Amino acid sequence: MNYGQFLNMIPEFYLVLILLAVFVVDFIMHRSEKKLDVLFAVTAALLIVLPVRIALLAGPTEAFGGMYVATQAANVMKMILTIGALIVVIMAQPWLKNEASKYAGEFYLLILSTLLGMYVMTSSGSFLLFFLGLETASVPMACLVAFDKFKKKSAEAAAKYILVATFSSGVMLYGISFVYAATGTLYFGDVAEAIMGCNPLYEGVTPLTILGLVFFFSGLAFKLSLVPFHFWTADTYEGAPTPITGYLSVCSKGAAAFAAMLILAKAFAPLVEYWEYMLYVLIVLSITIANLFAIRQSELKRFMAFSSISQAGYIMLAVVGASQTGMASLMYYVLVYVVANMAVFTVISAVEQKCGTTTLSSYDGLYQTNPKLAFLMTLALFSLAGIPPFAGMFSKFFVFMAAAQQGSFWAYFVVFIALVNTVVSLYYYLLIVKAMYINKTETPLPTFKTDCNTRLALAICTAGIALFGVCSCIYEWLFAVSAL
Repeated sequence: MNYGQFLNMIPEFYLVLILLAVFVVDFIMHRSEKKLDVLFAVTAALLIVLPVRIALLAGPTEAFGGMYVATQAANVMKMILTIGALIVVIMAQPWLKNEASKYAGEFYLLILSTLLGMYVMTSSGSFLLFFLGLETASVPMACLVAFDKFKKKSAEAAAKYILVATFSSGVMLYGISFVYAATGTLYFGDVAEAIMGCNPLYEGVTPLTILGLVFFFSGLAFKLSLVPFHFWTADTYEGAPTPITGYLSVCSKGAAAFAAMLILAKAFAPLVEYWEYMLYVLIVLSITIANLFAIRQSELKRFMAFSSISQAGYIMLAVVGASQTGMASLMYYVLVYVVANMAVFTVISAVEQKCGTTTLSSYDGLYQTNPKLAFLMTLALFSLAGIPPFAGMFSKFFVFMAAAQQGSFWAYFVVFIALVNTVVSLYYYLLIVKAMYINKTETPLPTFKTDCNTRLALAICTAGIALFGVCSCIYEWLFAVSAL
């Protein structure tokens, strides 16, 4: 085995170096407040440099016989995921200093470990490497969910997450074993050739192959929290620390959606007539049921959990048809979703640090006491709802366009249902706006000043919400690098 091929994995190689650097700093420094600042400075600086290194050095390449495949689209997706991780690291500083300062090193190492797993998922050319990347991302994420180990809800959330992750991994492996039995290979390209009947040793489309597709995608749907595989989401989001909830809702979902499109477009392309209709059903269920349940929520993190389930349904619209337009729309949607959703969770975290709760009633009269936070929260919610001229409107338009390009009746029907649900989602997002601007209370949240890290995270997210929608060159660039 030529171990020099690891050097072809440039983004992963640099991320491992960052992991080692953070580990060394955490090991040699004594427990102190200065250590927390140094760890943050090192991690943030290296995460800022990493996307630049990916852009300048990482090109299309392969390693280990095609098991690892780094395309331009995969490298761009890694940059988007890195931006999301950087925002999480910045917005988590108040929480770390107040509640978890002793374990800051572990927090950064776990964040970077999950990011490494997502990198591997996006560049996988084989079911084996994809599964290894998925588990590399999932196991540290379970530790992050349980980071507040002395809080009952955090431990409960981690237990549910681990049980669901274990079950979904088992279902996925079961499906992969069917695919291997039917095709004799785990490489995406070879699986597609075997299904098409190009390999005389295999029979092409068989019931075993279809079962493999169903079980594999069912396991992946647990990771995406698509309905009806979503039951873990609300409890896990509520119990996990708020910065971790934000990270779980954006980066984990974005990496899983990208990998789903990659595998469906490459390995299961000959079965498009089967998985396309399966996607239609899951998309309609996810968007509709999640929106209806979101209306009933009074706890904001549970509210955002159902919002994320609905957003996952919109993201999967881009997967329908698996075209270049779909891939560009998916990456653009994830990019916009990262900044908008992280802006919401940054405000939630700031309010939680002040009042110790994340209930909707704690936002009553927020505009009177903290108008800037209320205004930024409104911008982020409008973007998530798809209100023009914010970036969220353009991201939804592009995924609708990608799905409608299929030209079939069912594609148009699903897009119509998604459009109707956009109105429903606007209603429940406006419930938060109503609480901040209209609801009266005798004990509103007092005026407080956020720390510089919270302001920096909000500035990055707000700039993204405002600029990504009007800078058309961003989508054009994503389309140019999105060839499957």
